[in-house]
Formats: sequence, structure tokens, C-alpha cells
Amino acid sequence: MTRKMMVITHRGRPEAVQAEAQTVLELRRSGIEPVLDLDADMAEIDAVIVLGGDGTILRAAELTWGTTIPILGVNLGHMGFLAEAEMTDLASSVKRLVEGAFSVEARACLDVSISTPGDEPTYRGWALNEATIEKSNRRLMIEVAVDVDDRPLTAYATDGIICATPTGSTAHAFSAGGPVLWPDLEAVLVVPLAAHALFSRPFVIGPQSTVGITIISAAQSNAIITMDGRRTLDLAPRTRIETKVSEHKIYMARLSTAAFADRLVNKFSLPVTGWRGQHRDSNSGENA
Repeated sequence: MTRKMMVITHRGRPEAVQAEAQTVLELRRSGIEPVLDLDADMAEIDAVIVLGGDGTILRAAELTWGTTIPILGVNLGHMGFLAEAEMTDLASSVKRLVEGAFSVEARACLDVSISTPGDEPTYRGWALNEATIEKSNRRLMIEVAVDVDDRPLTAYATDGIICATPTGSTAHAFSAGGPVLWPDLEAVLVVPLAAHALFSRPFVIGPQSTVGITIISAAQSNAIITMDGRRTLDLAPRTRIETKVSEHKIYMARLSTAAFADRLVNKFSLPVTGWRGQHRDSNSGENA
């Protein structure tokens, strides 16, 4: 049976369309059938190649959700934190994917459930990056109560609140003042947005805990929840949202063995040139 690999392209970028043609050619040369139909049966797909930025990779995650299909992201965006390869290395990256010369990194996701008091959840969703609860009227704030494992923690008026995965900690949560979490962690990062309260710092919970957020009041308008910037629902007052680490993961193809710290330095252009901190010599095992 012919192996198949799906190619997902950001068609709003001319360079991505050109990269798609090159990718299709490289796959066919290797005896792989390229699949461009996003409605194709994912059970027949060996891997997914994404040509675009992080938003396009999140689109691919929707298609592979609930499977173990690896995603190889080729960065055509600006930051491209989820992408593994660059456009300049496209041919060699496709070749390595075809030959199986890559590792797979499992990324933790969030389960998201939404309900009203006393009712079973009316919606169950998920997120690879984050689930963000926000006011839908820019002039008004929302009031929320936060609990962890059904134990009350705090309440505040706020512009919103982000529940992020370690993968999403470098996205919206980071820009809102949250810490960076290493991607091999399984945790939920909670970051309030401009909260009016004494205790309004970000916090992190482990994989066995659940964050509960109840919309106490949304003033004259409802709040909204957005998952990965792609799926949005309205939230009426008294709606409860629960987030926790999901049993499902998204699988990213890795071509590099670089440490996550090195990826942070490269993506954020961190000032490490001439760094004088101690480092451990891998040969001697002693501090240098």
C-alpha cells in the first residue's frame, strides 16, 4: 500500500503555495502520495506537513486530534514557535520525514468543559495552546470566580483569563505576563488579564488537578471563550468552565535535538553572546 502524507498550506501566502508545489514534488519522488484534501481519511495518513505559521499548525492539530499522527511544521510565519523546520531546509526536512529520521514529541493539551449550575456539561472541547475567556464588550469587564479541585481560590473583575498548556505558555499567556513552561511538562497555566484584585498573579497546576472558572457577572454582555483562536463560544452569566490536562496529546515531529532553552534563545533573540555564567563541561563533568 502506498504511503500517504497530508500537506496543509497557508494559502494566503504566495511563498507557501510555492512551497506546497515543491513539497508535493519531493514526496512523489520518494514514492509517497501527497494528500491535499483536508477531508481525507486520517486513518490512511502517515504524517502531516504544515507550510505556514503557528496558526496553520493549530489547524493541522484539529485534523490529527485523537490520533498519533506526527505533524512537521515548516515555518513561513514570523515567530513560528511550533514549527520545526525553516523554508530554506524544506527539501531535506521532507526527506528526513519520509525516511523516518525524526523523533516525536508529545505535547500536552487541555480538556475544556462548559456547563451551567446543576447541569451536565453542554460542551466539551480541547486546546493545544490555550482556552481564553474574555469580555465580549471592550468597555466592560467580567467578574469571575476561580477554584482548583472545587476549592475556592479567588475572584476578580477582569478583562479575561487564559488557561494555557506548556506549549501555549509562549503564546498569548507569555504576552500577558505568564511564565514560560518547558513543553515536556503536563500542567495548566492560568494567567488573568488586567484583573482588579490583590491575588491576580499567574499560577500553575499539575496534571491531576482541575481549574474551575465561573462567570459571576458579564454586565450587559456575555463573555466568550476561544480555544486556540479557532473555536469560539458565548458564555452567559453563571456559566462554569473547567480545564484540565487532557488524556489526548498532539504529536510533533522533531528533526533537531536542540534543547528547549536553545529554541527560546533563537526564537526570542535572547542576549547570551559573551555569557559568563557557569556551564558544565560534557567531557570532564565539572563546572568550567
